[in-house]
Amino acid sequence: MTDTTQINEHHKAELPKTWSGELKVLLLLGIPMALTQLAQFSIYTIDILMIGRVGAAEVAAASLGSVIYFMLWMLGAGPVMAVSPLVSQALGADVADRHDARISVRMALWCVAFMTPVMLVFAFLAEPLALLARQDPEQSAKAGSYILALAAGWPFALGTMILRNYLAAIGKTLVPFLLVMASVALNAGLNALLIFGMFGFPELGLVGAGIASSLAYIAGFFMFVAYIQMDKKSTEFRIFHHFWHPHWNRLGEVFKLGWPISLTTLFEGMLFNACVLIVGLIGVLEVAAYQIALNISALAFMLPWGLSMAGAVRVGLAKGADNPAAVKRAGILTMIMGVLSIMLFAVPVALWPQGVAGLYMEPGKTDNQLVIALVTSFLPIAAGFMFFDAVQVAANQILRGLKDVRWPMVATGFSYWIVGFPTAFYLAIYTPLGAVGVWYGLLIGLLLASIFLSYRFWRLAWDKPSK
Repeated sequence: MTDTTQINEHHKAELPKTWSGELKVLLLLGIPMALTQLAQFSIYTIDILMIGRVGAAEVAAASLGSVIYFMLWMLGAGPVMAVSPLVSQALGADVADRHDARISVRMALWCVAFMTPVMLVFAFLAEPLALLARQDPEQSAKAGSYILALAAGWPFALGTMILRNYLAAIGKTLVPFLLVMASVALNAGLNALLIFGMFGFPELGLVGAGIASSLAYIAGFFMFVAYIQMDKKSTEFRIFHHFWHPHWNRLGEVFKLGWPISLTTLFEGMLFNACVLIVGLIGVLEVAAYQIALNISALAFMLPWGLSMAGAVRVGLAKGADNPAAVKRAGILTMIMGVLSIMLFAVPVALWPQGVAGLYMEPGKTDNQLVIALVTSFLPIAAGFMFFDAVQVAANQILRGLKDVRWPMVATGFSYWIVGFPTAFYLAIYTPLGAVGVWYGLLIGLLLASIFLSYRFWRLAWDKPSK
């Protein structure tokens, strides 16, 4: 809920009646969210940049470990993403409703708590799973240790995102951005101490990066808890009041809405991460290069993702208020702004791929020179698919704002795994393209997803919803 939202006689949220008014509100909400998402992801980017100073083998091991870690993160993403439509639609229908929002946030946090033991089991199995995927034994061992170091921060990272989504739904985005920046600064400092052993700390290398990230996630979560308890507007919702009191119906609703979101997120995220396994069949240096190019692409993705999360809030408020015209305005503007934001990355990546690649590794070593050359060949294709990536994430998020989650799950599953992944595998292994072919497969998958999801929003906003 934003400052422009008022209470009318029916307690529904009033929304801007013009395109310019909606754009202003979307940007006021979305820019801090986009910057927050960018800052949140930069924790991992900082890890890669600093690990890259250790060597290409460590970057490759971090890449392999990230495949399994982010699979676990994406499985837990459902309850995180469910908070936004649940809270925003409730406030759209009745801006005075505090109880409904409170139990949604509380039960989402419960979901993460229930999933944590399962996540820990998978974390301990990381090395055997990597070996099962025919990855290099030495890299698999390093990746397993890295994941165990990251595992402690997993529930706190998801918990922080739940609290961020709740705060966004009530119009609080600036302070969350500052809190995430504080977490990023903490992570960078801990990396220096634990990766390189500065000021007498143990030199732990890759494991040190994992420990630093976990500590930053834990500290960030408790900073958000403290802010929610102190902020005047947030305290009205009493989020942690009777925290241990169950609301089984809402817990079931969070799971019902959350599991298709988890699978949709898994379909998308694992497409990119599983392609590490394809590249791993080619060579270690190719894995390091793929990871760097993937990191650049993911960094670019954060801006449209953050703006789209704001779009989901705006669409949810409009849906809750039963305002179809506002739903259309918010949805279309979210997609336009998502594309424009990712171009801030896509243009320099397309024009100066070698310069961007050189930021990640020192070119003096022979192996590093080969990695930089590979990254330079990947980036122009990655810049091309960024457009479709922005469209699909915007469409996906605004559909979530409408609580439409099952159709996108099917559409993304088909686009990424029936078409995208097999295409990437074939082009990489059976054609002279090699690792470059993976990126063409990714591009095709994103193109299809952007078409299917955009069409779905058009059907729901302009036509009768399909059953």
